[in-house]
Amino acid sequence: MVDLGTDATHPAREADDVRIALFRLMVRLRVFEKRAYDLFLQNLVKGTSHLGLGQEAIAAAFGLAMRPDDYTFCTYRGHDHTLARGVPMAPVMAELLGREGGLMAGKGGSMHLTSVEHGMMGSYAIVGAHLPIAAGAAWSAQVRGSGQVAVCFFGDGATNIGAFHEALNLAAIWKLPVVFVCENNLYMEYTPIGAVTAVEHPASDRASAYGLEPILVDGNDADLMFEVARATIDRARSGDGPSLVEAVTYRHGGHSRADPAKYRPASEEQEWLERDPVIVYRALLESSGVGSGTLTAIEAEAEAEIDEATELAKASPPSSVSLIERDVWSDGGSAWRS
Repeated sequence: MVDLGTDATHPAREADDVRIALFRLMVRLRVFEKRAYDLFLQNLVKGTSHLGLGQEAIAAAFGLAMRPDDYTFCTYRGHDHTLARGVPMAPVMAELLGREGGLMAGKGGSMHLTSVEHGMMGSYAIVGAHLPIAAGAAWSAQVRGSGQVAVCFFGDGATNIGAFHEALNLAAIWKLPVVFVCENNLYMEYTPIGAVTAVEHPASDRASAYGLEPILVDGNDADLMFEVARATIDRARSGDGPSLVEAVTYRHGGHSRADPAKYRPASEEQEWLERDPVIVYRALLESSGVGSGTLTAIEAEAEAEIDEATELAKASPPSSVSLIERDVWSDGGSAWRS
């Protein structure tokens, strides 16, 4: 197994421009998720939401490593992955608020973010359902010879779903240009993944069953994540087939905003909070010579961006019936049914 969780196996640290870009993206993801949480508490976010606070390094690393025409598939915890592909904050926030200016005119909400223009091919609410779809997109790229790569993110719980095994098997047999990324935050909703899985590492321990190299990585280490992202994407693009990455991380809150996460030990939460990927990476950059003023300026820019995005989202009117019914009925509306 390739275990990239310790400094002893740490690849060469990235150049400062890449590391600053990683930090900038992680900060943007962090401020967006914190604002989404605040707006949820104000009853402005329609429906529930599943935040990626604490998991930003994974989305940022792959977002930075991907080509603009590559494909992203993710779960209902997809805000980070959507923003990491270059979708502006304002339409994403407006979508959460159910407004006309939303990414899908307010029809999808938090759990169904999609932007084909940015290669963001959807957030999927059905656990594991998107893995075969990602394999299909990779097959399309392979047939067309486009050089595109599909990257599919999923939680640890999806590793016990049949679609996980079917997609891995097919991708391996056909050597599809796809990277499967398990964001193992240790809990499948409210259940510890270790309580219902026969192996310690639910994704990487199963890779060999499909002839793949097991890749286990510290999902809170942005440098490591970028190195893994770049290597696996390059492998897929060069025609060497799929990869299965297990990135171990931790969500700072509950499964959704309705979940207080009281089932997690306080000592465990504290341990992982001390490994906050954004805070740890900021300290790492400072220790490597990046000026504190540079990092503070990046944080200020992100705060200004989310403030502007929030106001734009709030100013957008609620989605009208004509928008809500668009793309649903064959004739464009439901009037014919009455």
